[in-house]
Amino acid sequence: MTVLDTLKLTEIFIASDDFCKRLDEYHKEKGIGNQKKSGRPATMSDSEIMTVLIFFHLSGIRCFKWYYNNVLMVYLRSYFPDLPDYTTFLTASNRVFAPMTLFMQAVRLSPRTGHNYVDSKPLAVCHNKRIKQHRVFAGIAKRGKSSMGWFFGFKLHAVINEYGQLVVVRISSGNVSDNNHKMLRSLTKDLQGFLYGDKGYISKLRDELRGKGLTLVTKLRSKMRPKEMLAEEQKHYLKHRGLIESAFDILKHVCQIEHSRHRSVKGFLINTIAALLAYTFLDKTPECPKFPKKLGKWDRKMTIELI
Repeated sequence: MTVLDTLKLTEIFIASDDFCKRLDEYHKEKGIGNQKKSGRPATMSDSEIMTVLIFFHLSGIRCFKWYYNNVLMVYLRSYFPDLPDYTTFLTASNRVFAPMTLFMQAVRLSPRTGHNYVDSKPLAVCHNKRIKQHRVFAGIAKRGKSSMGWFFGFKLHAVINEYGQLVVVRISSGNVSDNNHKMLRSLTKDLQGFLYGDKGYISKLRDELRGKGLTLVTKLRSKMRPKEMLAEEQKHYLKHRGLIESAFDILKHVCQIEHSRHRSVKGFLINTIAALLAYTFLDKTPECPKFPKKLGKWDRKMTIELI
């Protein structure tokens, strides 16, 4: 995607502005925020600030300050005529944390399907050698271990559907395991059908989840015996559980969800939400190949590693 993709910029602004208008109408109906505010009125609307933050994660630029001063202030000034200076914008961006979170949860997350994938991604906030010197997330970020080794920071827990679209997202400290009961219940609260994951999601909650219509499908750990039979359709989707890794790869290298330059906790959360929102605006996401619906395959059963 090019830096000056103004069609995508317009698409993001329209979606953000429509949501902010509906949110303002709801607040007026409920009488929320009617108190008189002190100080000078804001020069930029919430939807404009949200657009600037989300579009940055699709620009391909790594430094937000360079993006603001050399792209927005120069090439896109006509789209944002009331742009303040960089420091003022950073201060104003703090007020869109709640609207951006609501925008993602209420509008941009995709509907669940019968086949969903679950996994977690480390969000390191500094190098392991600098943990003792780190101050921004002291007492908040925790050490955790992933398949790539130890890290210090947080974890992004996500569920995507078979089309590679985000369905559920949660953020936790780095020491929360994938099969943590509280986290699993939060991720699967409104899910039904089949949920595919790796061996880290083997949990005693399997029977509880099945009771509400959700079957957790993983592979076996060593020395574990298969307990049930699974149809070829579910084996097909289990084989493609790496789909969520492709989504995480796009979040990291295209949407820039992870970096070590955060200066505040709220800045980290705003950056993470903006990156997730940017992912939802991608024109194409990785998706799982369709299961070939051939005559007789629906009833035939075969043993796989585990349910």
